[in-house]
Amino acid sequence: MDGAEGPTAAGSETGLELSWGGFDFAFNSQNFSDRVLRLEIVAGGSTEDVVAGSERGRNEEDENALIELLSFMYSGKLTTTEPTFLLDILMAADKFEVVSCMRHCCQLLRSLPLTTESALLYLDHPYSLSMAAEVQLLKGAAKEFLANKYRDYNKFRLDMMNISLAGIEAVLSSSDLHVEYEDQLFYLMLKWARVRYPELEERREILSSHLLPLVRFSHMTYRAFQRILTCTDNDIDHEQVTKLITGVLLCKAYPAHKPGALAACATSCLPVAERAYKYRHLKVVVFDKPRPQVIAYMDLKREECAQLLPSQHIFSQPVHVAGQCFVLMARCNNHEQSGSYRFGLFLWINPVLKGSRCVTVDYEFASRTMPSRQFVSKLNASHTFTDKAAVGHSDLFSVPWSTFMADDGFFIDGVLHLRLDLTVVGQMEPQT
Repeated sequence: MDGAEGPTAAGSETGLELSWGGFDFAFNSQNFSDRVLRLEIVAGGSTEDVVAGSERGRNEEDENALIELLSFMYSGKLTTTEPTFLLDILMAADKFEVVSCMRHCCQLLRSLPLTTESALLYLDHPYSLSMAAEVQLLKGAAKEFLANKYRDYNKFRLDMMNISLAGIEAVLSSSDLHVEYEDQLFYLMLKWARVRYPELEERREILSSHLLPLVRFSHMTYRAFQRILTCTDNDIDHEQVTKLITGVLLCKAYPAHKPGALAACATSCLPVAERAYKYRHLKVVVFDKPRPQVIAYMDLKREECAQLLPSQHIFSQPVHVAGQCFVLMARCNNHEQSGSYRFGLFLWINPVLKGSRCVTVDYEFASRTMPSRQFVSKLNASHTFTDKAAVGHSDLFSVPWSTFMADDGFFIDGVLHLRLDLTVVGQMEPQT
């Protein structure tokens, strides 16, 4: 057989239009050093299997990926844009260290529109260490896509049951999740693990090593802590969770200590970004004597305040004192007297009056201002709650919304610092 014609004929049978130049490309090349390139022609068949450094019996997908890789080495092009096939080619290129093909596959994959299926495919696909740099951007784009798609907790909580471990890790790693409390993500994580991993030991391992580290315990409520610490479920490693919660509580109780001073606090005191919580986390100091009193601090970023226009609001997490539950609400108001939008701050008693009692409080709203950076009182008043009506000030800073947003005197390094100082003066049964 004429050596110059055989490969050309074989190439035409596979549908690959290859210009024959011999196998010089394979010799003295780092791509094929210490490897064997073998061309196998199946007798009586119309398919040419190219097997490079692999055992016989590869499945059809691997064979097609190898053929496509060989085509790329001749032409510098690929004939597919199908994500699954491109990943197979990427794996083949990685095996034989064809770096140019690896880069080309990653570029093609990043250029394709992402779907939930393709994003999960990219995250779940096995990659070797040598490909880490090549696929980092690809996996990053997949994580960002999933985080954006599932960022609304109320919309995605049912759909989340159907995504893989890598998918839920991507979602729980995001700081842009829109959720009422961090508590909800903890319970969602447990529910997901029970559905996806029915075997107890495997479920405990997945929760301990993959998911619990993604929960932002420092932003959970005390009610959730009580529930978690007293539960008897075997799903979670109670020693691990207790250590995490204890660390958070110690850090809140002794904020002046450095993380290294308390062993249980070492990781829990590290700064953890807040998500887009509907109920904003507060820093709280509570006194029982001489009268029940609570001082609560709420910080709002400038961009968060900007989103309040024209009529949105932000609630705080509940504040508990003297058996009562209070909530702060910041909002943008259409101020009736001035006819312009203003920043308002209000105090609610929530959700109902315990025991239907009248509750009388003294309260003060204050804000840090420049240049002193000290808290300056903005409202000092008393009120007796007999129902759930809110009290406060619809124009806390006495300036139009545009002036408020542009004034760096209110926003210190881009953050509005608010303080509530509330004292329960008395409680009584309402007169009938």
